[in-house]
Amino acid sequence: MGGGEIVLGLIAAAIILLVVITLAKSVRVVPQQQMNVVERLGKYQRTLTPGLNVLVPYLDKIRTKVDMREQVVSFPPQPVITSDNLVVSIDTVLYFKVVDPVRATYEIANFLQAIEQLTVTTLRNVIGSMDLEKALTSREEVNRHLSTVLDETTGRWGVKVTRVEIKAIEPPPSIRDSMEKQMRAERDRRAAILNAEGHKQSQILTAEGEKQAAVLRAEGERTARILQAEGQAKAIQTVFDSIHTANPDPKVLAYQYLQALPQIAAGPSNKIWIVPAELTKALEGISGALGGLATAGPVTSAGPAEPLGELTTPAEETAAAAAAEAAAAAREAAAVAESVVPVSPPADEPPTGRFPATPA
Repeated sequence: MGGGEIVLGLIAAAIILLVVITLAKSVRVVPQQQMNVVERLGKYQRTLTPGLNVLVPYLDKIRTKVDMREQVVSFPPQPVITSDNLVVSIDTVLYFKVVDPVRATYEIANFLQAIEQLTVTTLRNVIGSMDLEKALTSREEVNRHLSTVLDETTGRWGVKVTRVEIKAIEPPPSIRDSMEKQMRAERDRRAAILNAEGHKQSQILTAEGEKQAAVLRAEGERTARILQAEGQAKAIQTVFDSIHTANPDPKVLAYQYLQALPQIAAGPSNKIWIVPAELTKALEGISGALGGLATAGPVTSAGPAEPLGELTTPAEETAAAAAAEAAAAAREAAAVAESVVPVSPPADEPPTGRFPATPA
């Protein structure tokens, strides 16, 4: 093989290699959710969409490959001074997506760095107008303000900020210790208040229970006394009706009073007896009525009764003996009543018929 053939072989290989390189430069396959910005001779030509695309070799060049998916970037902690001159460290997380690859390529050199710096400056402006307590409790407000400012600014860059979140707000260590002490004091205060309220409620319920129990006991006692009084009233009414129905004479009443005298004098605190003025006359009448049944003369309590007259039957003898005993008791009661010294009432009051008690 001569030198000419070798040269021809090299030329053919170069041509084949050139053809392969040309084909490779003229065909582009763009993946899904990606856009390629194409320039021709340094000027924007068009944007390649996902799929197979043909370029003019050696004239067209891909400037940037833009990812159209939503992206997440976490910025490092940034020191921010609050309105009460406290330095806090704030971490932020940013969610964004490119909506216009041409603007994202030509309107700004590095849109990600620009978004980071814009987020830091906006965050310092927002937090700088708040004190520490408000900044810790107003995350939603801060996030909403950051989203509004970033969305307005990044719109002309072809970037859409979808969400901004504050990941952490770290106050200084001394402030954290003070906040923990304040939190513990607040919890202790709430616990003490709850304990006091529970004790108060317990005392109230106990007092209400005792009140209701006292009311129920009083109502029970009142009902019992009413029933007892009604029973006594009915008993007195029954006795009164029986007495009026029987229509007893004064002699029987005097005899009943004599039977009740030992019960009246039984109490240790009884110092005065109430003796009716007609008691002596009634006793004399009883003595005279019962004395007529005995023929042997008066009967005294000091000795045995004298023999009665002639009695025909045992029943008459029993009746006569009972009459003699009743007469003796009546005479003895009359003697006791006559021996009682009347208590003289005051000069300005009428006599009351009160007599000092004598031993039974």
